Amino acid sequence: MRRPSPPSRPLSPSLERLHLAWDLLIVVLVVANLALLLFDSLFLLPPLNSAFEAVAPRLHGAYDQRIHANFLAIDLAFVSVFLLDVLLGWAMAIAERRYHRWFFYPFVHWYDVLGCIPLSGFRLLRILRVISLMYRLQRMRLIDVRRWWLYGVYAKYYDILLEELSDRIAIRLLDNVQDQVRSSDSLSRRLVGDVVMPRKQQLIAEVSRRLEDMASNAYATNRDDLMRYVSALVGRTLGESREISRLKRLPLGSQVAKGLDEALSDLACRLVHEAVEGLRSPEFNTLVERLTESGFDAWLEVDKHTDQVTEQVLIDMLEMLKEQVAVKQWRDRYV
Repeated sequence: MRRPSPPSRPLSPSLERLHLAWDLLIVVLVVANLALLLFDSLFLLPPLNSAFEAVAPRLHGAYDQRIHANFLAIDLAFVSVFLLDVLLGWAMAIAERRYHRWFFYPFVHWYDVLGCIPLSGFRLLRILRVISLMYRLQRMRLIDVRRWWLYGVYAKYYDILLEELSDRIAIRLLDNVQDQVRSSDSLSRRLVGDVVMPRKQQLIAEVSRRLEDMASNAYATNRDDLMRYVSALVGRTLGESREISRLKRLPLGSQVAKGLDEALSDLACRLVHEAVEGLRSPEFNTLVERLTESGFDAWLEVDKHTDQVTEQVLIDMLEMLKEQVAVKQWRDRYV
């Protein structure tokens, strides 16, 4: 079992300020070293060398004799400071228990180690040291690069590039999915056999439960209106009955008809109430599951026509997704 990394020890305020001052010094030296590398590289170009000599002959001679002739020794002086920084950083990492093992530091800060090699191919890695130190200053809230104009330009075009690449990849993937749908012999059968059928009982149970809950909630919400409707329906039915009309012509017939109306209305309301209450019974649950299973089997029946319809629906859905992905949202943010 892997052991957790030991917690790093917090630095004292004075040591933290000293560490910060050293980091700033390294930033200045790295910038100066990179500027010197760039200038000396341009100095080696004949047209620029001739132009420099023509504009400032004394400065050209002084640079040629004192700096360019001793460039390797000057670069080694920078390298010695950078190498000292690597060794000090390694020692600090060990003292602070920053990493799981003491030898992890040169692997984590590989750009610092390779940047100390005085060869042209490795010298450019020293710029990564500036980036890492800038990140540390940003984390310490001493600077805020997000407010810099250069960072805004970088973030804008990075966002545009990332969105364009992700959109193209997504559209390519959707195209491949559409090709797979078109080339499939029986997509509907595969969907039914591989996706739906293994979960058939769970789906039937879920549909049955939802039907029961829907009926119970509808009855609980509209119970009074439903009872009034049933009573009105019974009264209207009795009012249109010829036998009830004849009964009303007899003595006390109206009272008998009224009592019959109230009794039948109460009976009908009780029947409706008992029927809704019976929705929670195991017998009704079994009946609903059987009806659901019958409808489910009919819905899952696949033929050539339904297979083509399913295929076309999937293709149209993927095409709609492609149109949505193709929308260049960065224009709304930056234009």
